[in-house]
Amino acid sequence: MGKCIILCAADFDKLAQPVKHDDYIIAADGGMRHLESLGLAPHAILGDFDSLGYVPQGAQVFPVEKDDTDAMLAVRHGLELGHREFLIYGGLDGQRLDHTVANYQTLQYLADRGASGYLIGRDYIVTVIKNETIRFPKTAEGILSLFCLGADARGVSLRGLQYPLEDGQLSSGFPLGVSNHFVGDAAQISVKNGSLLVMWDRKNGFPERKG
Repeated sequence: MGKCIILCAADFDKLAQPVKHDDYIIAADGGMRHLESLGLAPHAILGDFDSLGYVPQGAQVFPVEKDDTDAMLAVRHGLELGHREFLIYGGLDGQRLDHTVANYQTLQYLADRGASGYLIGRDYIVTVIKNETIRFPKTAEGILSLFCLGADARGVSLRGLQYPLEDGQLSSGFPLGVSNHFVGDAAQISVKNGSLLVMWDRKNGFPERKG
């Protein structure tokens, strides 16, 4: 099964990787605006459409007063179909900071269910890792930052970065993991128990991921 690609309302420059034939595309409300410029046809359109301002033909319409954001509606739909990897565009650089934070929690929602998700913005890619490891090649450049989500993250190891850590502990109450740097070595970020929000320069693409 391919990836679940979700287009949300905020701006982004371009796709981080080509769409494959078995990928599943969801337009979440204002994400519908991106489809024409990208030359994509959605498999599903859903949301409350307060951002888009009209209801597209064939859309699944939800009330404005609801518990789920439009991005969360799309994530739930993808999970119900069995997808395990999610690329979420237009959910990182919008005018609504509260929606950006909500999307961080959406990444945690995916991690809690054994799936992986990425918020892809103009300059950054963001993911949540839970009890797992991600790796970057030695060609990676720029800044990598990580933040504890929820309870303390234990067994945190950072290797091949400017500021290494071995079997450490990070707290949600202190931003110790901000502004680390790639240094030309293969890099590895691991957490044995807990969740980390990890963000890096988009030019580095996607890491290798291992549970």
